[in-house]
Amino acid sequence: MVREGYSFGLPPLLIGVLLLVFGRNWTFAVGVALVLLGLFVFSFFRNPERIIPGEAGLIVSPADGRVVVIKAEEYNGRLGKRISVFLAIWNVHVNRAPAAGTITRLEYKPGKFLAAWDENASFQNEQNIFGQATEHGEIMYRQIAGWVARRVVAWKKAGDAVARGERIGLVRFGSRVDLWLPDEAEIVVKLGANVKGGSSVLARMPETANVPAGGFSQGSGQARQKMRNDQRS
Repeated sequence: MVREGYSFGLPPLLIGVLLLVFGRNWTFAVGVALVLLGLFVFSFFRNPERIIPGEAGLIVSPADGRVVVIKAEEYNGRLGKRISVFLAIWNVHVNRAPAAGTITRLEYKPGKFLAAWDENASFQNEQNIFGQATEHGEIMYRQIAGWVARRVVAWKKAGDAVARGERIGLVRFGSRVDLWLPDEAEIVVKLGANVKGGSSVLARMPETANVPAGGFSQGSGQARQKMRNDQRS
């Protein structure tokens, strides 16, 4: 479980237990409700291990949930494709790096709290924007807050090397994660598919993909080596 889960789950759980033990009449029902709420919060902040695919060129899902958008979209003047994953409140909300590389940009953008399934949420809601250099060029992904989710949390910073499927943060209580890939990416996931962060393959990059100048740094090589070491252990 993610550490933040204790801060949110322990208070209602402990108060609920006290009401069950020392309460009278109507307080018993309140105690039951608080215990159930605490257990639900613990469930929300669960952080399971995942089997990360090792095949070269694969792009994995940055989040658990349902694919709600696959569309052509420009980013920084480059043609590309966007995949949006909607996280329901019962999904795992820990987010993962879609590929190995180096985080070159991390920008927090305040905004609205539209429902996460709303198309406008990708551009108007509170979000963390990650830019990442990979061996296939730059990719971008966003942690987007929703109507219920009111906090996007990044565990990485610009300059950090990440392995494919490595945990990079979470969004609390229902949200959306967008992933932008360059135009040469072959999208293999289908609209409406249910995916799991770090293990479900969303796209495949060609081995001959062009890498912009500086698009793949030494830090990305360190991330690849880290991933190989993790797989051996």
